[in-house]
Amino acid sequence: MFLSQSARSVSALLTRWRFLASSSSLPLPLSNTLPEAAPASAGTVWTVPLHDHSWYDHVRLKRVFVTDGTRHQVVMVDARKLLECADRDNTDYVLKPVAEWHSGKVRGIREFLDPDNPRIPQMPYVTISTRRAPGLLGWFGLEREGVVAFRNGQHRARYLADAGARWFPVEVHEREAALLREICGAADDARTAIRPSTVDGGGSNA
Repeated sequence: MFLSQSARSVSALLTRWRFLASSSSLPLPLSNTLPEAAPASAGTVWTVPLHDHSWYDHVRLKRVFVTDGTRHQVVMVDARKLLECADRDNTDYVLKPVAEWHSGKVRGIREFLDPDNPRIPQMPYVTISTRRAPGLLGWFGLEREGVVAFRNGQHRARYLADAGARWFPVEVHEREAALLREICGAADDARTAIRPSTVDGGGSNA
């Protein structure tokens, strides 16, 4: 017995509805299973060792974005590579080296980062892009270089590097995370030296 056109249409709609209803209950695949991309709670803190600092030997940093559904990721970066890219920024304010800061600024950021403070500072928040590199290969479009701009925490980043931090975590939008890892990513040793932990404590975005 053949179904009429209208009956076939109704049957197709019911079949499609059953498929959508069953698929909506299936777990969604994770877009990034790397540990760096895993969500962290508001109490997660990264302890960064300092190798050339007489005042204290580490600092604590927390995330900038901690709300559910944030589209930002924590990326462990090489301090030298990050600042090399930041020095190429010709659109935002670029700080001078720490040695050229006035004493009040140095003292202020040192006290701000002191791990004995009850309030935990936020990690630097950056954005990254690429541009044509100088030289012949760049002119032919065969070589590009990274450019980092700080949205928050440039003083922190430069002070940490000056104090002997080889790596530290930064936060970046998820669409730029892969590029940041490619250009400024820390060595595998960083995952052993800097591990996130959960503690109680406040924070600041200054």
